[in-house]
Amino acid sequence: MTAEHDGRSFVLKHKRAVAAFAVAGIAAFVWAVYVFLWFVGTAQSSGMVPATLGQWSMANLVTFILYAILWELLLVGIPAAVAAVAGWMWWKKLPYEERSGYHMSGSRRAGGSGSAGILLFIAFCIKVFVDGNWNAPIASFTLNYVVYSIVTILEFAAVIFGIPAVIALAWWLSRRTKP
Repeated sequence: MTAEHDGRSFVLKHKRAVAAFAVAGIAAFVWAVYVFLWFVGTAQSSGMVPATLGQWSMANLVTFILYAILWELLLVGIPAAVAAVAGWMWWKKLPYEERSGYHMSGSRRAGGSGSAGILLFIAFCIKVFVDGNWNAPIASFTLNYVVYSIVTILEFAAVIFGIPAVIALAWWLSRRTKP
């Protein structure tokens, strides 16, 4: 055996384990979809959210998202974490020489985490709450309200992040120009 192996030799050597983890991954995905469909039906039949989307309020939307996340974590995340621990324990039982020979670190994605969208959504939720529209149906929001809310959020973000950035830049420039 050579000192370095690729992913193909790993798969060939550990067919059963790779197949088991592939089946577990597919099963987890299918289970996550079924849990979400179950939650959607339950949320409507229990009255947590209106059946018509035009009657949803921000309170309904946020409650729906939070509960969906919690149910997915409980029914899918915990079993997936147990499977991940089992996989890690299996990996650690492989001889060190074999583990160190595999270099399966695929290409990494460069760039940001894409958190701007969720931060904008959270800020919009806060703006809707402050305006007193928390329980108003989202269908009653006008385009002007949504657009001016986003502009207001961006203005606040510019003030919150811009002022410290300008101060830091001025400080950095003043430190750099001194002899």
